[in-house]
Amino acid sequence: MDASNLSGHAFQPESHAEHHIHHDLEEMRTFGFWIYLMTDVMIFGTFFATYIVLRGNTNGGPGPAELFELGGVIVSTFILLASSYTCGLALLAMHKGKRQALIGWLGVTAALGAVFIGLEVSEFIHLVNEGATMGTSAFLSAFYTLVGTHGLHVLIGLVWMIGLMIQLSRQGITPVTKRKVNVISLFWHFLDVVWIFVFTVVYLMGVS
Repeated sequence: MDASNLSGHAFQPESHAEHHIHHDLEEMRTFGFWIYLMTDVMIFGTFFATYIVLRGNTNGGPGPAELFELGGVIVSTFILLASSYTCGLALLAMHKGKRQALIGWLGVTAALGAVFIGLEVSEFIHLVNEGATMGTSAFLSAFYTLVGTHGLHVLIGLVWMIGLMIQLSRQGITPVTKRKVNVISLFWHFLDVVWIFVFTVVYLMGVS
């Protein structure tokens, strides 16, 4: 056996080991994200509990029934749920190895998320113009904290998604970008689930 063959055999085990190390590292990063998500569940759980306790403390000011308009909130809910569907289509495109379709569906998801944020900001501006600010009552403080925190998470997801689209356009579908797409998809679906609770507990129960 010549030196070149010996050299090739010598490096094969190292390459195989590096592959396993890389794979394990990606799994650890995914596990770390699950831990982060559990902390988010606890944060939102605390905010929901606080809102439920304080929603009747209006300090003589307007309550949920006087302030909330379900029409715009229903539109926002539909848009966010639609973005969850397009995010699923992006994941499907990734599994089929279709990079352009993956980037395209992520772009549609980000656009829907941006519309959702725009509608939420418009709602906040309308409430402030009506005199319903965060300092008006304990109810409004709890409302702005809960809904605003969810909106901030959506905004973070948008920035994250745009950065991932840029990375996919440059590097393509790799084990690293696959893990990142899986993670952002999980994060986005989590935000949809949280919003369903917000829609039910804050808006539907508020106007009923």
